[in-house]
Amino acid sequence: MNYLEAVILGVVEGLTEFLPVSSTGHLTIAEKVLGLPIDDDGITAFTAVIQMGAIAAVIVYFFKDIVRIVTSWFRGLVRPELRGKLDYRMGWYVIVGSIPIGVVGLLAKDVISGPLRSLWWVGGALVVWSGVMVLAERLGRQDRSEKRLSMRDAVIIGAAQCIALIPGVSRSGATISTGLLLNLDRVSATRLSFFLSIPALTAAGLFELKDVAGSGIGAGPTIVGTVVSFVVAYASIAWLLRFVAHHTIVAFVPYRVVLGGLLLALLAFEVISAT
Repeated sequence: MNYLEAVILGVVEGLTEFLPVSSTGHLTIAEKVLGLPIDDDGITAFTAVIQMGAIAAVIVYFFKDIVRIVTSWFRGLVRPELRGKLDYRMGWYVIVGSIPIGVVGLLAKDVISGPLRSLWWVGGALVVWSGVMVLAERLGRQDRSEKRLSMRDAVIIGAAQCIALIPGVSRSGATISTGLLLNLDRVSATRLSFFLSIPALTAAGLFELKDVAGSGIGAGPTIVGTVVSFVVAYASIAWLLRFVAHHTIVAFVPYRVVLGGLLLALLAFEVISAT
């Protein structure tokens, strides 16, 4: 992988990690266009590692919130009177909500980096999950704020992250849609999605780091891709939070359907190969 390819993939990761359009799906498509082997373990690992740049952007953007949540969680462990506060509960929500994807990600690692690294999955998931996003906006009452979050919400939304292991679904699309179906308002569902992304994507990046080191990709392109991902993702986070405050996530559906449909058509007519 050369530096230009690393920059391109970093931009794609940063733009799409938190938008409900599937960063893994877009990275898979971009890697295919660049002529990279999308089912190669090293490329799969590179994809996971540059996601850490996007996670660093979340940590910087929400730094005050994170410090407040972590501090409240530790204080609440020794002071029972603080355990009813949202920040203390949010600490537990993120911890417990991150367990499902950690377990499934480890157990299904070979499937995720193997059979699922197919453009058939990407195209199909882009189209199918678009229907779920539409339903979520139509059925969700959106009458519950962040203050009314419960452990049940955290477990269900955390479990929804596992669905996003299928390229094309979108981690943010899965978690935000599930939050809406649980009647959370759109901003609250989006903020929880951001917080849940931190342990999930950090763990995935650290786990795959060893595979990048032995893949021949090199430290230089990996660092460049990660830094570019951070810069672009920070801007993407700020934009998305403003967007969801006034618009529905259905706005992303036409793009998803057109991209997924085009991809499936190209595959069906054998213009491109699936891997």
